[in-house]
Amino acid sequence: MAVTISVVIPVFNSERYLRQCLGHLRRSTLADYECIVVDDGSTDSSADVAAQHGVTVLRTDRRRGPAYARNLGARAASGEILFFIDADVCVAANTLARVQASFDGNPELGAVIGSYDDAPASQDFLSLYKNLMHCYVHHSSRREACTFWSGCGAIRKSIFLEHSGFDESYDHPAIEDIELGYRLSRAGEKVILDPNLIVKHLKRWSFLGLVKTDIVDRGIPWTELILRDRNFPNDLNLQLSQRVSTALVFLLIGMAGAGLLYAGQSFLLTLLTLLFLFLVQFEVESTWKTQPKAIIGTILLVASIVYLAYRDWNRWLIPPVLLAWVLLFVRHRYAFTTERRRRITGVVCGVYLLFVILFVLVYLPHHPLLFCFFLVLSIVVLLNSQFYVFLAGRTGRFLALAAIPFHLLFHFYNGISFLIGVVRYFGRRILSLDRKRIVVSPDR
Repeated sequence: MAVTISVVIPVFNSERYLRQCLGHLRRSTLADYECIVVDDGSTDSSADVAAQHGVTVLRTDRRRGPAYARNLGARAASGEILFFIDADVCVAANTLARVQASFDGNPELGAVIGSYDDAPASQDFLSLYKNLMHCYVHHSSRREACTFWSGCGAIRKSIFLEHSGFDESYDHPAIEDIELGYRLSRAGEKVILDPNLIVKHLKRWSFLGLVKTDIVDRGIPWTELILRDRNFPNDLNLQLSQRVSTALVFLLIGMAGAGLLYAGQSFLLTLLTLLFLFLVQFEVESTWKTQPKAIIGTILLVASIVYLAYRDWNRWLIPPVLLAWVLLFVRHRYAFTTERRRRITGVVCGVYLLFVILFVLVYLPHHPLLFCFFLVLSIVVLLNSQFYVFLAGRTGRFLALAAIPFHLLFHFYNGISFLIGVVRYFGRRILSLDRKRIVVSPDR
């Protein structure tokens, strides 16, 4: 007899996303399932949207975080399998059927996690970059998982309750799913990653939201969890290549600082020019309505390049750099009627962009530090080349090029997150030991 499934969805002020989420659930090929939406203190109409779709609606007394909300929904569920998704996620037509088949065919299976698909709902650059990075990581990781993922993860209810569910001390979206996965792994439960168990992410990412999530909500608490459990797996975002990339990015920053100190304006001009050329596709897609901060950043970057080119007597650099921006701007703003024309203009823009990059590298003043900097940068790019090829296949070569600076930044703040997490973890341990000494010390 097939296992029964209960879908549990925590929601906080996401009525628009939730409506799409529940609409896709209703189109599932598997019709026999239970759906529980837990309203975690929303101030919008999320609960009403859920009620309109005829699902079970539970409410928390105040906002307590998704860990508490999922646990509440899990305890009320009647299914043998708990399938957790987020309110900003849409399942594919066969997602529920695939979950059921995974457990029916493998009685030893404790949990299964899936992946975002490679066609995110939001087509702006940052959302494509972030969601496709998640998709790539899950598709290139080991099938025997060492963690859990609540964005698209199913677990036997008996195992979930046996291990006390999610840790409710995480009172905001964080790593409560990873922490549960570590406990499952330590207990020997079988968890697999199925890259064909896919969902679509609806979230539109902002730059500040992306950085905050990666540092505050994920990076720092994940580091503390690693130190607590002494578990540093070579998987997901913790693969050896990612650790080496992070170390090399810090080396790059040190070289950049030394280059600015010893080579001065010519070194800075080279770095800013290459940054502009790498980001040019992201820059031409930005508008005052969608990405006003990106527009301001582009203006400041161009102004800095023009100023330094005049100061450093490299005024010849300005026309070819700005022409690269104009060519991609025209190509992006004016749609071409045939695929053949888009392909031709893409080749023309790509060749010209490559020419300008090589032109900058060859004719700007040279310095040994500059050579070392680009050598290390090349190593980092090669280490992550499969990710960039993956992006290029789904977004185009220009957006893959624009992802390189953001990916370098990702490695940099991952290192910062790790350092902060280490300091916090050992700082708390020291404070805890001091409190214990005070408690056990005899009164004087």
